[in-house]
Amino acid sequence: MSARVRRFRVWGTVLSFVLVLFGASAGVYRLRQAQATVTFPVAPARLGDFQVIIRCRGDIKANRSVQVYAPIVPNLRIAWLAPAGETAKEGAPIIRFDSSSAQEQLQQKEAALKQAQATLDQAVAQALITAEQDKSDLADAQFTVERARLEASKQEIVSRIQGEESKIDYEVAQQKLKVQEATVALHAASDRSKIASLTRQRDQAQSDVDVTKARIARMEIKSPITGFLTFAPNYSQGWMNAKPFKVGDNVFSGMNLAEMPDLTTLQLDAKVEEIDRGRISVQQDVRVRIDSLPELTMPAKIGQISLLAEQSNDFPPTRSFRAYAPIPHPDPRLRPGMNGGMDIIINRIPNAISIPAKALFTHNGKPTVYLQTKSGYRRVEVQVLARNPDEVAITGLTSGSLVALVDVESGVGPRPGQ
Repeated sequence: MSARVRRFRVWGTVLSFVLVLFGASAGVYRLRQAQATVTFPVAPARLGDFQVIIRCRGDIKANRSVQVYAPIVPNLRIAWLAPAGETAKEGAPIIRFDSSSAQEQLQQKEAALKQAQATLDQAVAQALITAEQDKSDLADAQFTVERARLEASKQEIVSRIQGEESKIDYEVAQQKLKVQEATVALHAASDRSKIASLTRQRDQAQSDVDVTKARIARMEIKSPITGFLTFAPNYSQGWMNAKPFKVGDNVFSGMNLAEMPDLTTLQLDAKVEEIDRGRISVQQDVRVRIDSLPELTMPAKIGQISLLAEQSNDFPPTRSFRAYAPIPHPDPRLRPGMNGGMDIIINRIPNAISIPAKALFTHNGKPTVYLQTKSGYRRVEVQVLARNPDEVAITGLTSGSLVALVDVESGVGPRPGQ
């Protein structure tokens, strides 16, 4: 091969290398220009107190609730129910039962009471008449005895025969008096017995009326507290067809019809992971949030923590503790069963720089953020002081610095686990 050909090849190789280098430089320049012109979502670094939290989920429950039971009355049928979910004032009617048959029974028993009272009054009046008649007959018998005694006392001045006759008449009059006294006693005892029997019948009729009236009064159940009704399911049609009690349902005495939670004792019942149990304690401050009321944030404190972990029914099963946070001033819109969550504040870092958790990335195993500058974005290594689900406390930035919420170099958000 001639020297001229070798020179051409050498120069060709050099020229190709220069072209490649020029193209790479142009690509890098265009990339930097593109990065400088592309606008990524950013967020400012904030200076302030950083609250280290443990976030957990749960639902609203009432610490106290009152059960509503059917009265001890036979043949109950629901005639009216207060609307479920609406607040009922204490003492206001919430359930009424059909009292038509009881009203009919009351009319019958009141009629029986009037009849029993009339019969008793008649017996009392008849006893008074009999007593007056007996008193008159007894007086006549006593007069006859006294007259016969006077006639018998004349035997010294009349003949012997007349004296004996008068003596006999006196003895006969005495026997009649005794018979009359026995008759009077018999009539009095009979009248007392009859009046006592009729009085018992009258009292029984009055008792039946009172019992029926009391049953009718119990057929209207009034609210024991101020709250709303949650009706229990009616299993009379089977477990598969159980539905809440409604108008027209027949119920038995003493059945549980509804429950009224005390809205002043609402609390959030939340699940706490086992790994977080050792970092929480009673009386720690919490922030309670409700899913259906995102604008509402309620301060509270942990009132109780379960002593043992509870296993869930999920698959795979998990174990967690329960933390209860009573709400001191519940919002009127809160209802038991609402889903929500609470942030348990376990530590506070004063004057800390915090950024959104989405703005923190990992580069070569080190926490990194992308700081927005006039010429583009610059990668800056930071130190993490504390992490929350939504924000991170760091050092290495100044307050007000703008950091990108996506990985500028890859153009995507943070990868899972970062």
